Amino acid sequence: MRRFTELFRAIDATTSTNEKVKALQRYFHDESPKNAVWALHLLMGKTRKRLITSRVLREIFLQISDLPEWLFEESAAHVGDTAETIALLLRDTPVKATGTSQAGSDTPLHEWLETVIPQVKDLSKTDTETLKDLVVDWWANLADDEIFVLNKVLTGAFRVGASTKLVIKGLAAEYGITEAVLAHRLMGEIETTGEFYESLVDPDEADASPSRPYPFFLAAPIDVEKFANEEMTLEGLNRWQTEWKWDGIRAQLIYRDGQLFTWSRGEDLITHQFPEFESAVGTMPEGTVLDGEIICWDGEKPLDFNFLQKRLGRKKVGKKLMAEYPVHFIAYDLLEENGADIRQQPLHERRASLIAIIDKYPSEYMSYAKPLPFNTFEDIETWRSHSREYGSEGLMLKAKDSPYLVGRKRGYWWKHKVDPMTLDAVMIYAQAGRGKRANLFTDYTFALWTGQGEGKTLVPFTKAYSGLDNAEIEKLDRWIRRNTREKFGPVRAVEPTHVFEIGFEGIAESKRHKSGIAVRFPRILRWRTDKPVEEADNLQSAIALLESRNRGK
Repeated sequence: MRRFTELFRAIDATTSTNEKVKALQRYFHDESPKNAVWALHLLMGKTRKRLITSRVLREIFLQISDLPEWLFEESAAHVGDTAETIALLLRDTPVKATGTSQAGSDTPLHEWLETVIPQVKDLSKTDTETLKDLVVDWWANLADDEIFVLNKVLTGAFRVGASTKLVIKGLAAEYGITEAVLAHRLMGEIETTGEFYESLVDPDEADASPSRPYPFFLAAPIDVEKFANEEMTLEGLNRWQTEWKWDGIRAQLIYRDGQLFTWSRGEDLITHQFPEFESAVGTMPEGTVLDGEIICWDGEKPLDFNFLQKRLGRKKVGKKLMAEYPVHFIAYDLLEENGADIRQQPLHERRASLIAIIDKYPSEYMSYAKPLPFNTFEDIETWRSHSREYGSEGLMLKAKDSPYLVGRKRGYWWKHKVDPMTLDAVMIYAQAGRGKRANLFTDYTFALWTGQGEGKTLVPFTKAYSGLDNAEIEKLDRWIRRNTREKFGPVRAVEPTHVFEIGFEGIAESKRHKSGIAVRFPRILRWRTDKPVEEADNLQSAIALLESRNRGK
């Protein structure tokens, strides 16, 4: 535990990418494979599920300390995280070990995660006293930062200031393997064994797992002015193809060894949630990997993303669900053909192979993306302006000569999303943020007007957490503290004074929300200091947007 915590501290102590990579390289150089693979598991966010709730940890701490509960709650509100609050308070709280566990700083990381921590599973329901003794012993036997790491792992909330890309850079620097190869080997499940780690960092190891997906190639947001200036000539525009950007789940369909594996971009294996695709790829050649979008489909066009949500997270998908929420796979790209990795071929060649395969093995559950015709950039903008009519969230522009790379590389693929829908709404609630923003009110609830005359009231409409700059956040925070009307735990009701323009990508009916609607990806576009609160939009405006979108389908 000590060495991993030292790595965590080194990463957390710097904003320098190079220093983070050096810290990771040093760790992987010295660490054993059994510990290193568990470190990867944690660093890459593949942590196990929550074993203890923050509430249970709080109760254990309060039982062994003299701190009043109200003071603990005030401290937690200030810090913004219960697990971190406990770790900080334990610095000045004497902890007496019970002898239930001897695990401590010198216990290897793999032992903590394989045998020590799993002891708490189900204890909170069956034996709270043993659970308490275990946790207290761990706190007594660990240093301050180690307690913080432990608490975060226990609650399933461990995060570290190093992206997956940085972790891969550290591995690549230590073992001399390209980042692209490591990224591919780390896709999918990480087996937490020393043998897996040794094969991962073996330069001569073949990528043998039939289920392993490829790292996804991602598009960058387009700089319209720059793109238009650089590609305005017909010769320049001929280098590009444009297609709809569908609002579904980006996924890879992998057909190897007579099996289908469906992976989401979030590296979740979701094969069982979409059994329709087995028939779609089962007749294709072995070693076929398709990249594309899973959407709900009415036979002619996409359905709203809310339909697709009905299919997500299901352990079992029956015929009734498949009939009510039919899905379709729109293939964008072909990554593997007859078992050969073709990602370095130019897009136009990969696309020709993709079309040939899908035309030869047609399925009602699958089609390929069709480029939209254009001669000028104005044509592209015209297509984009009609995106919602086609059930799309904008356009993709792809260079015809582009290889299929790893991650987000600028200059090859651009996303040109439709302008968001907007409503002017009134802020009515505020809550402190988390982590570094725990001392500021940064989470806001917005409302729309409903009713007429004296019966006119504000109804909650959505929450938003981003869109203001630091100066605006600090100014708004000061105002919130001076104008709080009521407190509901961490939430403050404020005077309905300020209007904000809220942007969002989608809108749908919702029985769970008081307003009767739900919006997708809400964010603050601007603080409408020019607009009086009485002139904010009403709920009918939102319903009109919903009806307009439905008509567009």
